[in-house]
Amino acid sequence: MADVRASMAGNVWKINVKPGDVVDEGQDVVILESMKMEIPIVAEDNGTVKEVKVAEGDFVNEGDIIAVIE
Repeated sequence: MADVRASMAGNVWKINVKPGDVVDEGQDVVILESMKMEIPIVAEDNGTVKEVKVAEGDFVNEGDIIAVIE
């Protein structure tokens, strides 16, 4: 299992995956918005999304778990 973590603090602008989706390494999982910039958060491994731990509009801090991939 691999946790997808926020690389910086920001608002969850868009969620691109849902549980059960198959993702490839480097694929955008979530887009954060911070200081009017869009920051893609990508999967670091291939796998299947087990859980998405955030909702659009949520605020996350750097290091927060956004999704779990197995």
